[in-house]
Amino acid sequence: MSRKTFFITGANSGFGLAIATAASAKGHKVIGTVRSESSRARLAERLPAVSPVLCDVTEFERIPEVVGLAERDHGPVDVLINNAGYGHEGVLEESPLEEMRRQFDVNVFGAVAVAKAFLPRFRERRRGFILNVTSMGGMITMPGIAYYCGSKFALQGISEVMRSEMAPFGVHVATLCPGSFRTDWAGRSMVRTERSIADYDALFDPIREARQAKSGQQLGDPDKLAAVVLSLVESADPPPQLLLGSDALKLVSERIARLQKEIEAWKSVTISTDG
Repeated sequence: MSRKTFFITGANSGFGLAIATAASAKGHKVIGTVRSESSRARLAERLPAVSPVLCDVTEFERIPEVVGLAERDHGPVDVLINNAGYGHEGVLEESPLEEMRRQFDVNVFGAVAVAKAFLPRFRERRRGFILNVTSMGGMITMPGIAYYCGSKFALQGISEVMRSEMAPFGVHVATLCPGSFRTDWAGRSMVRTERSIADYDALFDPIREARQAKSGQQLGDPDKLAAVVLSLVESADPPPQLLLGSDALKLVSERIARLQKEIEAWKSVTISTDG
């Protein structure tokens, strides 16, 4: 495995921390972004080999400067892990639009802003790897996480376009689509809209309770995900998206089967609009 320089957003917890830990243990150089001085201090104490950088991905105008300084101080980055993000949970009717804006600012606009800061550098060097962390929620939907799924669907689509645009320059772009893993996603990192409409109680309250009860006990192992990432970035032909977790495989496969069935059922109507 060749020694690489990683730039990992949201490196102080969850997948970001797991990948930073694994990469630094393998001798890679790791630059990890955090949002606060306290997080920077904790990351520096926990992973002394990692270089922590203050960067809130919603401070869009500052990101090119952060990336420029990182490459000035640590040399050219080989791998961008666009990991920073969080989950929002709430019935759509009950959830304020402001919470949707915040969800998209972090999960979509922040990820795209960081990627755009690297695109010219990777293009000019004719090499680089961008791994955008989406979710199985970027390929399926579930009641109560409309804003989250919407943000991940958006990043999934943008990543596919980015992949096709950067391929001629030797730059790889892929998405990581995890299922349920033992991270803080469903715990302290999740923003939850308060319940207010009784009509949704029967549908959504059991979902919320089950998610909270399962937090920390999910099947997915973040350390195993990190090991997969280290192998993936060495690939000369990475997949456009990589599902991780048996739950992701099951749920996405079921959605594809339903979609194919719907296409076939409505095929005559679909082609009837041709002139």
